This record gives sequence, C-alpha cells and structure tokens, in this order.
Amino acid sequence: MNLINRLLILFCLSSLMFTSCEKDEVKTIAKDGQSGNLTSSATSVALSKATLNDKVIEFNHTLSDFGYNAGITYSLQFGLKGTNFTPAREVVLENGVTTKSYTGLELNNLLSAMNLSFDENSDVEVRLKSAISNSVAVYSNVVNINTKPIPLTSWIYLPGAYQGWNPATADSLISPTGNGIYTGILRFPAKDSEFKITPAKNWNVNYGDGGNGTISPTGGNFKSIAEGTVLITMDMNSNTWTMETAATWGMIGDAVPNSNWSVDADMKFVNDGAGNWVLQTVLNPGKFKFRRNHDWGNNLGGSGGTLTLGGADIAITETGNYTVTMDPTALTYTIVKN
Repeated sequence: MNLINRLLILFCLSSLMFTSCEKDEVKTIAKDGQSGNLTSSATSVALSKATLNDKVIEFNHTLSDFGYNAGITYSLQFGLKGTNFTPAREVVLENGVTTKSYTGLELNNLLSAMNLSFDENSDVEVRLKSAISNSVAVYSNVVNINTKPIPLTSWIYLPGAYQGWNPATADSLISPTGNGIYTGILRFPAKDSEFKITPAKNWNVNYGDGGNGTISPTGGNFKSIAEGTVLITMDMNSNTWTMETAATWGMIGDAVPNSNWSVDADMKFVNDGAGNWVLQTVLNPGKFKFRRNHDWGNNLGGSGGTLTLGGADIAITETGNYTVTMDPTALTYTIVKN
C-alpha cells in the first residue's frame, strides 16, 4: 500500500471518529423559562384577633418550565405596590408543594415585618419566583392583596415594693401576640417581695393573688418566690399564674466599678420581646466580660458587637456613663456612651 492510500485511510478513520464523538455528546441548555401561574383565594384580608388562628388566605401555583427536567426552587415574594418588589419579602416553598396558606397570625407577622402601616390598608403585591440558580429565575403574574397588620403586643404592669408601688414606673410583662398570656423576668430585692398587677399604669383596676395559683380582682399581694431574677407568667384568660427562678446576666471586669474581676454588676432583662439584658453604668478604661449566674463556666466575650462563649475581654478606652445591651441568644452586644 503506497503512502497516498495510507493517508486516505487515516483521514477517513479520523472523520468517522470525529462524527461519532459529536453524536455521542448531548448538551442540555436552559432556555428562557416559562413561569407557572399564581392565584390567591382572596384579594382583601381583614385581620383581627379573632382570626389569628384561622386560615385567612391561600396561594396556589402551577409548575414552571425551563425546557428540561430542572431542579426548580419556588418561592413567594411580597412587596408593597409601586416598589417593584424592592425590597421583597421572600418565602421559600417546600419542595413539591404548590399551595401555601397563612393563618391570621402568620400573615400578620409577615405584614408587620414589612413595616406596613397599622392605621390604614396597604396594597401588597405577591408573585411566584422560580429559580434554577442564583442568576437564573423567572417570575409569575402578580396578585394583589389589600390588607393591614394589627398591633398585637400588649403589656400588664407589676407595681410593688421593689419599686415603690408606683404603677407609672412599674416593670411589665409582655404578651407578644396579645393572646392574654403575659411573661417576663423581674428582679426582686428579697424573697416575698410584694406586688400586684394592673392592666394600665394606674390603680383604677388591679389584681392580686387569689390563692392556689389563681388571679383575683379582690386578691392579696403576690409575693416573689426568691431574691433576684424571677420568671413570671400571668394567664389572664384562665386567671392563673406561675413563678420560677430565672438565670441572670451580669458584667464583670476591671472596667466595671467595684468589680475587679470578682463581683458582677447584674443586668436587667427588658420585657419587650427582644430578649435583651441592659445595664446603664459608669465604666472605666479597662476590660470586662458577661457572665451567666455569676459563673465563669458561662461567660461571653468578643469584639465588634459579636459574642462567643469564652471569647476575648471587651475593652473600654474612655471613662463615661454607658448603656450596655446584650442578647445571649443572638450573641450580640452594643455599648453606647450616654
């Protein structure tokens, strides 16, 4: 076989192999997606305390299509009308679920998180987002809801011997959903420290201990079960109450006057639902940490507003009166000079 024939055979074999490779390769390219359709069971929702546990609205959507069997993440986006969903409140839907319903409480929490007015209705737009990556998504038609959140948080007040029996300055218990069950942590100077309940910051109406864990408008004074921090729950629906000792947080270090790393300056729990402990105090140049129950086994330190268990000492560089706030759940703190 001469050279030319050999070259022709090699060329044919190469062409055949190239053609075979091209046929074996199957490429999948995402085309422009087609969004599913979104519908809602209502266009107007009037929220009230009576509907908090009821289903008040339901959203349904059909499936979206990207031209192949894609892994699609579905979510609902909520935005104030006219803002073009900037910012958007996004709720990711469970895999395979095409229906999302809201109770009155769930919808109210969502609307409140959007900082909508409590005084007048707002037009809220809702759309379906279908995404196959962080950069590839399609959006459905927009459905509109006319509604407004209702303020749910309510308080009762506990004037007593610990603060001079003054309802105007008494500490409070909070009911975050306004369901009549109030909780909070109070600090008492002594066991059996006496107090009462008032629904307002005056003596017009007050409640006391009716005996056997009950609340009565003719009851005597409640008495703290211990000195220090006490967790109190008052159920104004069943007119019952409970108390139990609670953990306390304090500040310790050479930045804290009269502490010298041996004595804690106890902080006060703020009964506003945010979970913060606060202390307004003079601080000196030096360092400090937070401790739970005056125990080095549970100490928090850190920097830049972030806390970690056993973290670094927190530095104070200038003498002054400060308000120190810390959240042992979120592991955050702030130091503000007054």
